[in-house]
Amino acid sequence: MSISYIAEKKLFTIHTVHSTWQMKVGRYGHLLHVYYGKRTEDTDLSYLIREMDRGFCGYPYEARDDRGYSLDTLPQEYPCFGAGDYRTACLHVIHADGSQAAELRYVSHRIYEGRYSLPGLPSVRASDTEAQTLEIFLRDRNSGLEVILYYGVLEQSDVITRACRIQNSGEAPIRLLRALSCCVDFADGDLDMISFYGRHSMERNVQRLPVPHGRLSSGSTRGTSSHQANPFVILCDRSAGEEQGNCYGMTFVYSGNFLAEAEVNQVNQPRFVMGIHPDGFCWTLEKGEEFITPEVILTYSSDGFEALSGNLHDLYREHLLPRQFRDRRHPVLLNNWEVTEFDFTEEELLSLAESAADLGIELFAMDDGWFGDRNRDGSGLGDWTVNREKLPSGLSGLSKKIRKMGMQFGIWIEPEMVNEDSDLYRAHPDWCLHIPGRRPNLERCQLVLDMFRREVRDYLFDSISKAIDEAAASYVKWDMNRSLSDVWSAELPADRQGETAHRYVLGLYELMDRFTGKYPDILWEGCSGGGGRFDAGILCYMPQIWCSDDTDAIERISIQYGTSFGYPICSVGAHVSASPNLQTGRSISLKTRAEVAMAGTFGYEMDVRTLNGEEREQVRRQVQEYQKYGDIIRQGNYYRLTNPYENHVYAAWQFVSKDQTESLVSFVLLHAEANPPFRQLRIRGLKEDVRYRINEEERVYTGSALMYAGLPLPVLWGDYQSTHFYIRQI
Repeated sequence: MSISYIAEKKLFTIHTVHSTWQMKVGRYGHLLHVYYGKRTEDTDLSYLIREMDRGFCGYPYEARDDRGYSLDTLPQEYPCFGAGDYRTACLHVIHADGSQAAELRYVSHRIYEGRYSLPGLPSVRASDTEAQTLEIFLRDRNSGLEVILYYGVLEQSDVITRACRIQNSGEAPIRLLRALSCCVDFADGDLDMISFYGRHSMERNVQRLPVPHGRLSSGSTRGTSSHQANPFVILCDRSAGEEQGNCYGMTFVYSGNFLAEAEVNQVNQPRFVMGIHPDGFCWTLEKGEEFITPEVILTYSSDGFEALSGNLHDLYREHLLPRQFRDRRHPVLLNNWEVTEFDFTEEELLSLAESAADLGIELFAMDDGWFGDRNRDGSGLGDWTVNREKLPSGLSGLSKKIRKMGMQFGIWIEPEMVNEDSDLYRAHPDWCLHIPGRRPNLERCQLVLDMFRREVRDYLFDSISKAIDEAAASYVKWDMNRSLSDVWSAELPADRQGETAHRYVLGLYELMDRFTGKYPDILWEGCSGGGGRFDAGILCYMPQIWCSDDTDAIERISIQYGTSFGYPICSVGAHVSASPNLQTGRSISLKTRAEVAMAGTFGYEMDVRTLNGEEREQVRRQVQEYQKYGDIIRQGNYYRLTNPYENHVYAAWQFVSKDQTESLVSFVLLHAEANPPFRQLRIRGLKEDVRYRINEEERVYTGSALMYAGLPLPVLWGDYQSTHFYIRQI
């Protein structure tokens, strides 16, 4: 079994293939964290919990002269605010009498086959034979506050998941000011925290900082996981790198406000917590009510970031992304946005689609501007009826014509938003998030619909379903183009407005669940101005997310590099766009633009009608290559061969099939040099004693030669040139 309990020691041990998590019930009933790290066999590690009477470190009343037993220094599984632990907490409550202390003690536990359930929230999926669950029941003796801690164990995936259920079993209401999902305490150690920051069109930059005395946090209060931060972080040894060192990955399966926070206390003990951001959050639990926190995915590697990312990539593909897309290659698509924006006619779309079909492109995606009075971003949003002036044949007629060309057809939607200049807003201005008497903040001329309201979700489901049906769509891009502000819901009383942001996310998930349940075979692509909501919560419903609105291939190398630490390549929406690029003005060869876009779902976002004969042949070959290499890219192991923050001369990355018989290595020259040195690229993931051929050339290499001596890199002429190497076992 992956979960065990030794009653006489009150000791819990969780094993995955390569990791161990251990905790025990302390002598006064608190649930203490013992260890999380490399797998240890049949060992009681509670000797790691050490005690000392320290000044200004209090202790529970019943401890009396047992002064070393202090919650301020003991490692804990779910620390609370107000009862002697002054570090960052998971739980902060206000009782009916105004007091803010809670002290959770062990009551009981349960171990069973299969996964726990989190109603209304996305989470990792697994069968009863693939997972086990440990539930630990804790109670505050002085109130009706009860907490059930969930530990989900996917042993073969090297993953442990955490969540909790907070219950009010008392008579008086309890307010939650902070309800995080997990805590990991460490006995000691100098750790770095790697987080992924950014902005619109430059997401998931890699930031590595030492965890300090005091608090180091990454998070969002924008109502979404955001461009500016990502709900995935890594804690690691100071010396950890791609192939060595202890590292811990923590992913929050949530698409709203989040907090990932680490600190080192006065005696050099690191602590990490993750969950819903407490800023603006306040949730009331009446008698008998409960609150369920979103899930955190945790995985550990003693062999560096490469193995850590591999654990997460495999987990997503097998247990988180919609199962029906697990073995399905996503079609190569053409999106019209960067070609036409709002200014298009049916004839122009058909002309564009006809040219794309001739190139072998498999899907035509019609972006923003097909509905309502939508000729600019300031009108029409929310009115999900076709604009007949632009599309006289309607969605049905346009779709039939495109499908007759041999292509699939898809549409763009932005369900969560509305323009004031729309029929929907004129009919229902109260459906928006807004504060009475205060003029709202605008972004992109948009207001935010209150997704907590059932009538809003019903309207969106009915009107958009009708459009999907009329279009016979096989692809839908779900966009979201602003942050939340003025967060106030007419559906909630004044004293419960702190629940609005989370209820928004719950409503969003309910609507996504309805859509994907009704249309399970549609390829849904998440988007929020590109990568503003690139998180595990969205990926539970949609198998791919538009990685960034920045389509510049050179900038995308860094964006996709950061994304790859926590998310599988099969989920990364990536397109070949025009040159010069519309965001940066940079000119990049068609070959290099495609090379970079192939490290993703692959498609085009350019006017293919303007290509000359040679360029059209290039595109045909690119489509064929992606179809050929698609399985390796989608399902293979991924290796970051260079770090674009350190190596400014060239970038390289690699895919290797699971059976290690095939590999694809991509190389991009970032900065051409006069009289350049010769370079060898040491690739990874091959079998040492197996013979391989590169690009079907005569010469044969052993796997050990390519991995340890290296692959000779070509000398290319000019910045931003690229090539790739297809490596096949013979």
